[in-house]
Amino acid sequence: MKYLLSLLILLNITDGVLTHFVIELGLGSEGNPFLLNLVGEPSFIILKAVGAFVCAFILWDIHRRHPRLAFFSTSVFVAFYIGIVTWNSAVFLL
Repeated sequence: MKYLLSLLILLNITDGVLTHFVIELGLGSEGNPFLLNLVGEPSFIILKAVGAFVCAFILWDIHRRHPRLAFFSTSVFVAFYIGIVTWNSAVFLL
């Protein structure tokens, strides 16, 4: 579970960094309406990192009481962020 949560944090931060560069280069736009106004600001990456750590902490807390639920949920989030990072990488590299 620790490795899965670490991967989730890494993928979330990677998403933020790639999104920043994709938008700075004019290759795309932010799909999350809550973060739309923050992209390009220094606080964007900080917010993504803090949010990732808070989510990991919450999932770890859930894991103590409901390990199977937490493992399943974290796996789904990791798969989701793998898709997002792959998409952003494709946009950035192509």
